[in-house]
Amino acid sequence: MKVTWLGHSTVLLEVGGLRLLTDPVLGRRVFLLRRLAPPVAADAVDGVDVVLISHAHRDHLDQRSLKRVGAVSHVLAPPVAAKSLSRHGVTGTHEVTAGSTVTVHGVTFEAVHARHDGRRGRRGPEAEAVGFVVRGGVSAYFAGDTDVYPQMAELKGSLDLALLPVWGWGPTVGAGHMNPQSAAQALALISPRVVVPIHWGTLAPPWLRPSRTTLHEPAKAFAEAAASLAPEVDVRVLEPGDSTTVG
Repeated sequence: MKVTWLGHSTVLLEVGGLRLLTDPVLGRRVFLLRRLAPPVAADAVDGVDVVLISHAHRDHLDQRSLKRVGAVSHVLAPPVAAKSLSRHGVTGTHEVTAGSTVTVHGVTFEAVHARHDGRRGRRGPEAEAVGFVVRGGVSAYFAGDTDVYPQMAELKGSLDLALLPVWGWGPTVGAGHMNPQSAAQALALISPRVVVPIHWGTLAPPWLRPSRTTLHEPAKAFAEAAASLAPEVDVRVLEPGDSTTVG
């Protein structure tokens, strides 16, 4: 499995002959947020086969980015996000809820629970958020946005890779998110072979001007906490655009 972190929650996974993309946010701006990381390479998302959408928040479900990706055979998303995609003419959309399983060319995608409010806006209807477990010879868990919860332990020992959110885009993180310490607690529960921290150092509102050191603090703090709570796990901190191989 080749893993390329493109920033925030956007990860390109290449496994089982498929190219999978999680929560694509590819532009210089999304909603009120601006991108602080270098731009995504023009050809980075060519030939994507499957897109995984964890929930409907604008920093995870961005219509402009999906247009850049182009037509794909399968877009897996929880119901509110899937309906939004269909209204915007996105084809190949499949609604999934926690426990749903979809198989594409021998690669299995299981939607799993996420402890997070997945509604599109503050006044929108209640909406589910999910994570995904991908199995295609090599196994990976994409957590989306979630807080740590005890049932994560059901994944223990079954994963080659975990993609765990360790921060957000502002000076603090609210309910339904993990910070470096709680992400390390989640890591200890699931105990994958390799972890790549995501959802940090990429986006910020225009009134914040974080330094490079400040941007990297969440990943650094996570690596330190992980070394204490889950020393058996290989922690790989990537820069946006960097790749690593697992398996």
